[in-house]
Amino acid sequence: MAGVAKHRGDAGPGGRAAGPSVIVSPPLLRRVVDQREYAGRFEPTASVEIRARVSGYLQSIGFEDGQIVQAGQTLFTIDPRPYQAAVAEAQAQLSSARAQRELSDLELRRAEQLAGTSAVSRSTLDQRRQQKQGADAAFELAQASLSRAQLDLDFTEIKAPISGRVSNRRIDAGSLVSDTGTLLTTLVALDPIYFVFDMSERDFVAYERAVKSGDLRPIRDRDVPIEVRLQDDDGWPYRGTMSFVDNRLESGAGTIRARAVLANADLFITPGQFGRLRLASSGERDALLVPETALLTDQASRIVMTVAEDDTLRATPVRLGARLPGGLRVVESGLRPQDRVVINGLMRARAGQKVVTQPGEIAPAATALVN
Repeated sequence: MAGVAKHRGDAGPGGRAAGPSVIVSPPLLRRVVDQREYAGRFEPTASVEIRARVSGYLQSIGFEDGQIVQAGQTLFTIDPRPYQAAVAEAQAQLSSARAQRELSDLELRRAEQLAGTSAVSRSTLDQRRQQKQGADAAFELAQASLSRAQLDLDFTEIKAPISGRVSNRRIDAGSLVSDTGTLLTTLVALDPIYFVFDMSERDFVAYERAVKSGDLRPIRDRDVPIEVRLQDDDGWPYRGTMSFVDNRLESGAGTIRARAVLANADLFITPGQFGRLRLASSGERDALLVPETALLTDQASRIVMTVAEDDTLRATPVRLGARLPGGLRVVESGLRPQDRVVINGLMRARAGQKVVTQPGEIAPAATALVN
């Protein structure tokens, strides 16, 4: 009868079965920058309520509900005919005032030329000067009336003050609008877009201390980089900069309002959406990293399995830090650079067991499999 071949790890000295085979590696030492994450909402960089500034019947609407419009585009037109008539009347009044001013100017010059003779008395000269001043004032009043009438005529065309997405129309064509401020629609700017979030007092103080020690730049600087993602994003595809930090903390909530700005060229992000922001909270430092797949949970603690010098498996509690790309996690405490961490084979291993170790390597990509 043929014998059964023995494999490495099947039996130890005296025929005892050896422990399971696991792949181990020391923690990966790498320079990292700590990041803090904050939940928040996207908000438009500008939001405008489009209201009527003159009264009249709404003649036409120059957009489709929800459309992207450009700055200067005509959104609404109010019947301009009453205001065109007012402009024509003001122009006629200006022409009359101009003629009266020219006549009074001519009469004043004549009176001044004859002032040294008996043909014009002193009182007549004073009267001509007063008439000239009155004519000048009437001309300026007529000019102001024409400017006001022209302004009202211009207001019959309601144009977009910014580029962005317009809401639905609140008034239909043919409706009477009032100069008391009838709301016609709203308009929001989408590119760039704001991300607004609240920072805890504890985090804010930590940032201020890091700035004071020279480890970080002030977050009030407008070019401090940030990263943003939507709720369903795996990575951090959006880049931007800090743009504002409020001047005081909210006493009831113990938070301070902050804001970042980022590009939204494809207009994919809509104001009101939730997202998350990531902001550097330290300078570069050395850190120990382990793969997420090497982490286990023991009640309320997180642990990794390490192998002692006698090849005994033990559970080592760790305090974790930030997640990094490639499935890696920063370990703040609990591990030493020389520790042997089990990075594969955890399903067959239990604390206190003897194990057969195989060397592996931690890398951002997936670790090697057990043979």
